[in-house]
Amino acid sequence: MALSDSELLAILINHGTTGRSALDLAQDVLRLGDDNLRNLGKLPLAQLTRIRGIGKAKAVTIAAALELGRRRQGALPPPRYAVSSSKDVVHYLQSVLADRSNEALAVVFLNQANHIKHFTIISEGGLTSTIVDIRIILKKALEVNSLSLILCHNHPSGNCQPSAADHAITSRVKDAASLLDIRLLDHLIVTEENYYSFADQGLL
Repeated sequence: MALSDSELLAILINHGTTGRSALDLAQDVLRLGDDNLRNLGKLPLAQLTRIRGIGKAKAVTIAAALELGRRRQGALPPPRYAVSSSKDVVHYLQSVLADRSNEALAVVFLNQANHIKHFTIISEGGLTSTIVDIRIILKKALEVNSLSLILCHNHPSGNCQPSAADHAITSRVKDAASLLDIRLLDHLIVTEENYYSFADQGLL
């Protein structure tokens, strides 16, 4: 469909207001995100509804469409897809974690052939840290019969370099998982533009 971003938004908005078309409103919406859909997707509903003619229903429709686009772009590799490197999953993980304003810890669970069995966000925290409960991670691994896993969390600061706490939790999860014959394949730290892989750096 060869339509511009504003034209696609206008379809979602459907109706304009007196003196202003749906396309006019769509262009106003785009300007809120500096004409960038990624930035627009970060905005709260309350900010969208500040535009005259964009009520809560239209704002929800726009937000839902942006979320669907984000999910499509970062669709999880199919279950029979074997993960062999950090690049095989990092794009997906960036799409679901990188633009969050708070840190979140997620885990990808894999089977013996490194096929993805399950993905879940374990916890969400503040701007600089999140709580890591290793028991929850291992319990979920046993529930989905996973033999290996990949830890991942985001750094809202944009700096993907690991902290001392990141190194410590990596070692703790690796050691705890090994007691159950579960391998920690990687710990990925993602930002919108970059990522850091413990495995790629030879730290696992």
